Amino acid sequence: MLNRREPETIKSGADREPPSMLLPITTDRLLLRRYHPADVRATHGYYGDPEVVRWVPWEPWTLDETEERVRRRCDRTTWEGPDSTLSLVVSHLDVLVGDICMWPTDYTMRVGEMGWAFDPEHQGRGFASEAVSAFIGTAFDVLGLHRVVAHVDPRNQASLRLCQRVGMTMEGQLRSHSLIKGEWVDTVLFGILATDVLGASLGP
Repeated sequence: MLNRREPETIKSGADREPPSMLLPITTDRLLLRRYHPADVRATHGYYGDPEVVRWVPWEPWTLDETEERVRRRCDRTTWEGPDSTLSLVVSHLDVLVGDICMWPTDYTMRVGEMGWAFDPEHQGRGFASEAVSAFIGTAFDVLGLHRVVAHVDPRNQASLRLCQRVGMTMEGQLRSHSLIKGEWVDTVLFGILATDVLGASLGP
């Protein structure tokens, strides 16, 4: 399961304190940590799978492409400027099961777009929901974000269900919005606000 768009460059923004000192993020079963060079093989194990990249613009990564991507992601652990990207791997018992990233979408640095990819070998165990929920919580509680969004190909049923499970709201569908492997396809927009999470935690 993969849902990701390449981040766009934002021209201006306000710096924020980098969250690196607060990593890793831990849940009951998972560790969301920085990339390491040793993650290349595990990362290539799913990014090289045509099914995993079925709903995104690029083709399966070669091993050389994976090495370069992982090298770049090793340094993407801050939220300190408009060109930032926060990229983390998700591991369970020291086994890499997926990854999550987020980048700012406007000058305020308080709206972030997320993407994710999870190894099909480890799906069906709730790892994606647990990891994405923890990541969203960190975005609000640590980075002070106001809003987190995700753009999903409507054919990507796994990611559509994941957005709903973690409490995101479907806010609309953009027609013929993204060019995916030679075909213009719609994009479903999901969003969640910091106040949504706060309201849910307070209860009725």
